[in-house]
Amino acid sequence: MDNNILDKQSQHWEKNFLSKPEMFGLEPSKSAIKALKVFKKENITKIIELGAGLGRDTIFFAKNSIKVEAFDYSISAVNIIKKKVEENNLSEFVSTKIFDIRKKLPFKNNLIQGCYSHMLYCMALTNLDIENLNNEICRVLKPNGINIYTVRHTNDADYKNGINRGKDLYENDGFIVNFFSKKKIINLLKGFKNETIENFEEGTFPRKLFYVQNKKLG
Repeated sequence: MDNNILDKQSQHWEKNFLSKPEMFGLEPSKSAIKALKVFKKENITKIIELGAGLGRDTIFFAKNSIKVEAFDYSISAVNIIKKKVEENNLSEFVSTKIFDIRKKLPFKNNLIQGCYSHMLYCMALTNLDIENLNNEICRVLKPNGINIYTVRHTNDADYKNGINRGKDLYENDGFIVNFFSKKKIINLLKGFKNETIENFEEGTFPRKLFYVQNKKLG
């Protein structure tokens, strides 16, 4: 994908976060509610959240005693999360970082208990970017660590609509989405064992997504 298009995506998200600071609502996502149960069952007390957005899931995890390192490449998003953390007295549980997930994750090997991302994998990333990201998550997770992510899939109404920006990439209303098939998810299992792939819907549109839960091989 043209880097100029990626740069414009960053600007587009900044504009939307500033003008609609609650564009995804205040309630946690369905995936976060499900992920919390998994983290509790696996005795995971600290996670990294990649592409934390406006922090609705970050705050939910923190209120349930999960420590979160929240990463996002939007300055506005990170500032909004910081404000929410202060308002809810959750500084003990949340740290934030402005970060481009196309870069190497700033952690040593086999360090992190769990990783969570809601619709990050289906952002304006090439398939190679996604593969590199997934490999980085595998590198930093402890053996048997959990990676939970969600993606919009190829049965979503926006798939193959709008402007085609590359393989599986379509732009609608200024947002570029990378759509996933189950085969594409299975192809990202290097170093992982898949524990579940589940369909769910979100929003009034609605967006059609996969909830993916993988465990790093021990």
